[in-house]
Amino acid sequence: MIIKPSNEPTLLRRPQVEQRTGLSRSSLYEYIKDGRFPPPVPLGPRAVGWLESEVSDWINARVKLARQSRTPAAR
Repeated sequence: MIIKPSNEPTLLRRPQVEQRTGLSRSSLYEYIKDGRFPPPVPLGPRAVGWLESEVSDWINARVKLARQSRTPAAR
């Protein structure tokens, strides 16, 4: 069994990013183009990956924004 140090970055491939975010391929690339999603890291001539930490940060920011917009205003 291989144990990876926790401080070592992990790269996610596109299907994993789609599964984690719920975004389709076209939406994912549109968000990237608009600067609303972290850009991928080139891995080779035809391969890219996303840093898991950046994807997780994006998800957490979306949840935080959704929770803030649902919070009723204080009276």
